[in-house]
Amino acid sequence: MENNYFDSKILEEILNIPSPTGYTKDMLNYLQKELNDMNVEYKISNKGALLATIKGKDSNKSITFSAHIDTLGAIVSQVKSNSRLSINQIGGYMMNSVEGENVIIHTRNGKKYEGTLQTIKPSVHIDGNDAKDLKRECKNYEIVIDEQVSKPQDVYNLGIEVGDIVSFDTRTKITKSGFIKSRYLDDKASVSAILHVIKYIKLNDIKPKYDINFLFSNYEEVGHGASSFIPDNTVEFIAVDMGCPGENQNSSEYDICICTKDSNGPYDYELINKLVDVSKENNINYKLDTYPNYGSDATAALKAGMDARFALIGPGIFASHGYERTHISSIIETE
Repeated sequence: MENNYFDSKILEEILNIPSPTGYTKDMLNYLQKELNDMNVEYKISNKGALLATIKGKDSNKSITFSAHIDTLGAIVSQVKSNSRLSINQIGGYMMNSVEGENVIIHTRNGKKYEGTLQTIKPSVHIDGNDAKDLKRECKNYEIVIDEQVSKPQDVYNLGIEVGDIVSFDTRTKITKSGFIKSRYLDDKASVSAILHVIKYIKLNDIKPKYDINFLFSNYEEVGHGASSFIPDNTVEFIAVDMGCPGENQNSSEYDICICTKDSNGPYDYELINKLVDVSKENNINYKLDTYPNYGSDATAALKAGMDARFALIGPGIFASHGYERTHISSIIETE
């Protein structure tokens, strides 16, 4: 795919659509609108995943790419006597990475309320060293609601209940030097790349050799995103998710990252070789790497019984599951 530019519009739009696991309806609506505008066939699963298909010359086989639209987040677990909210985490992240962050509480009656996630000892002027030494675990955090509330009934009167979804401010910023800083680049950087690829295929009236499927899963962060809804004729499954640059890693924020092994074991050797060959033939900058604490939609698909070769590729996302960063070149190389 010839691509010498980066259009940030789609990425910025989807980064600013809250979609913690279990609350992806707005992202689903966005995808449907984009695909309808491009006249792309798609269908939606019972649990809210979306599968878009571009027909090839031969429909006996297909290649399926996946990216997940769900993100990290939280859920209200208790309305406390001080009118603040206890939470449970959605997905795996370090609590210190969201400390002091602005949040939105999404109620079941459709209302949205702002707040801030603070520790239970947020002031050094009050708690001194106890505030500094407080263990950064979920039970020691609470949401301070930006409404005039002082007791639980005040909170209930707003329509806030246990089970309401909480999303964190993404703080999206694109620098003049081409860096993108935001929460949830995992995996919305990949989602934007796939949408750009689909647009490119449609605009250039490209007819692939085999059917190409694009699965937008919505439960990846909790482990069962691509466990269903994969076409039976899939012979190759490629999860498009983040690479993880960092200390002792080979990944990069500037290249496409190809995972050879994660916490669940090696990826398909022959398919990785194929991806490397394609990268070399097309002058795509790539990095091979292993990720010791990682699982992807490919793993979910395999555990559900998928019989296909499988791989994991994606842009390099620094500080994964925190305030993340990548460079536009990494997304371009992924496309």
